[in-house]
Amino acid sequence: MKTLITGGTVITMDPALGDLTRGDVLIEDGRITEVAPHIDAPDAEVIDASERIVMPGFVDNHRHAWQTAFRGAGSDWTFPQWSQAMHHTVKPHYTPEDVYIGTLMGRLEALHSGVTTMLDWYHVAQTHAHEDAAVAALTDAPGRSVFCLGAGWGTDAPVEDDIRRVRDILTGGGRIDLALGMRGPSHTGIDTAAREIKLADELGLRISLHVEAPGTITELAEHNLLRHTLTGVHANGIGLDELRMLADAGASLSISPDVELKMGFGAPMTGLALDAGLRPTLSIDDVPSAGGDMFSTLRTTFAAQRGIDGRLRSRDLLGFATVNAAASMGLAHRTGSLTPGKDADIIILRTDDLTIFPVTAPAGSIVSQGHPGLVHTVLAAGRVVKHDGVLVGVDLPALRERLMASRDRIAAAADVALDGTWEPMPTA
Repeated sequence: MKTLITGGTVITMDPALGDLTRGDVLIEDGRITEVAPHIDAPDAEVIDASERIVMPGFVDNHRHAWQTAFRGAGSDWTFPQWSQAMHHTVKPHYTPEDVYIGTLMGRLEALHSGVTTMLDWYHVAQTHAHEDAAVAALTDAPGRSVFCLGAGWGTDAPVEDDIRRVRDILTGGGRIDLALGMRGPSHTGIDTAAREIKLADELGLRISLHVEAPGTITELAEHNLLRHTLTGVHANGIGLDELRMLADAGASLSISPDVELKMGFGAPMTGLALDAGLRPTLSIDDVPSAGGDMFSTLRTTFAAQRGIDGRLRSRDLLGFATVNAAASMGLAHRTGSLTPGKDADIIILRTDDLTIFPVTAPAGSIVSQGHPGLVHTVLAAGRVVKHDGVLVGVDLPALRERLMASRDRIAAAADVALDGTWEPMPTA
């Protein structure tokens, strides 16, 4: 099967190909086969991208999709309040169905806003049925996902058996990969951290680690536990020396600027990461506290760092959310740029919308004026999963009802208000 996307402004994010003011993209059997100013493909199905921007789908390498039902509830929360609310108040009441519908709707939201690849950082660990529900949700949603399995917040329970069990479920390839959500030595001690990293090495898994305090990276380095397969998340407040340790190991850093600034983590580490030789990547984190689209994340990252030193360019931000993030997940050979041979993970953005028209500088317009309403078409591995602003083959009214029922049942069981007055009090 062939598909030809024709007549758009093409931002390839491939330095060898550059941008095309007017270009075509040819797709065969789910992969990009050619990018050029004009392609003759009379036997291809045509997608007209005139008055559109064609670019790689966004890559989000850190999101907790199970929390989707409580979108916006934590807009005013600090990090201790969020932790108390999500992990100690509502999480104990989550059933596998709650995990399924929250994860599914979170993944569909990401896809709707142009995120074609997403890492779902699962830390609602309770039973195997809960894990299986999350995997099923990611499987039922289009697009490429990485299920990052962690043992849960504030627990030192072993993860080896769970990781192996889920790995066996996912064996055989497909759109869902597995990663290890590591808790880190500050939570479990260095011996447990070493066992988890050894397990990830053995199974060939990427590792994602919330870096919550200075010294974590140093401790891992002193025990020879830093890997190129590791992505540190947040890392606010750590020094340039520890960031250089990450860079020297070939590791990555994921920045979630909206959550970090609002919850009191500190300034995003974008500039220091660049100073250390890291190429930052971007992520959403959680939607109780922040917007779930990459456009908002791009804009916050850009404004925060430009306000400090003025160094970033719009193109840098697009790289953080596409090629850099894909590399951090071990998927640079599959996605992140419109390079022939890669999967056709592509988004097509409107340029005729009054919020962005006229588009004079495409990269700058995406970063400074972009929003989910511009996402006209989304292709995941060549399959059209959103067209004319609407997800294809998704019964959203039925799914909305399930998500609302899930939220209302959990809130009633946890005895929390849903009228904007819920202010969790962190325990001492």
